[in-house]
Amino acid sequence: MNTVTQVKDKEPSAVARNEPALLPPVDVIEDASGITLYADLPGVSRDQLTLRVEGDQLSLEAALVLPVPKDMQATHAEVNLSQYRRAFTLSKELDADQVSAEMSQGVLRVRIPKAAHAQPRKIAVQVG
Repeated sequence: MNTVTQVKDKEPSAVARNEPALLPPVDVIEDASGITLYADLPGVSRDQLTLRVEGDQLSLEAALVLPVPKDMQATHAEVNLSQYRRAFTLSKELDADQVSAEMSQGVLRVRIPKAAHAQPRKIAVQVG
């Protein structure tokens, strides 16, 4: 990823820091037309997910719901938090108005295209 289209992981807000949350792993892939983020969110349904862009901030929050049968209790649990939370600062080279997202089998895919002024373009050379 070059410095023009950098996506920076951002500290959660002061309010969010008071509530513990899991930090989902995210892969960021850049191509000529934008970036794609892949966030692993096992146990999250689409209706429990909030993806928001405010200014140059992209935030992801999700509720983790793991169904447990009524009469069962876990004797050992490695995941005891029920929220995912992650925030990113978007570069000015990205078009935050054109963000799209889809969720499939616990993986959130977020596509953020580059702004028109940051897209590669071919320059015609005139014969003089």
